[in-house]
Amino acid sequence: MSEIIASSSSGAIGLNSRVTLHFSLILDSGEEFDTTRGGDPATFTVGDTSFLPGFEKSLFGLKAGDEVQISLTADEAFGPRQDSKVQQLPKNRFRGMNIEPGLLVSFSSDGGELPGLVTGIFEDMVRIDFNHPLAGKNITFDVSIIAVGI
Repeated sequence: MSEIIASSSSGAIGLNSRVTLHFSLILDSGEEFDTTRGGDPATFTVGDTSFLPGFEKSLFGLKAGDEVQISLTADEAFGPRQDSKVQQLPKNRFRGMNIEPGLLVSFSSDGGELPGLVTGIFEDMVRIDFNHPLAGKNITFDVSIIAVGI
């Protein structure tokens, strides 16, 4: 006769649930942009803003062992690309740095650290894109729920 020594009968995901999951973030092109698979899973508390609100809300009701794909439009994910977030800054602001297109540069702002991507270098100016790298893109999360707790 067997004895139950552990049970995975955790409840469904809701606000303030502690969730452990694996995910892959996939673009419309099929490209995998980010993943936890092959490494440590992500653990977070629903509502702590670790993930996008639309993603977290889509997890409600799921339980350990569930596997789902959650698709978010660009507006639900990181928002549309905004031309106003692409700025030209004086090249002399980058003295002593080896700047080139594709370099991610951090700036300090009132809200903390603000990353920007160098997208162009000109004679006296450097073009910096402050849009999130996934702004304007639809994304799909391929999710495997590992554990749900409180």
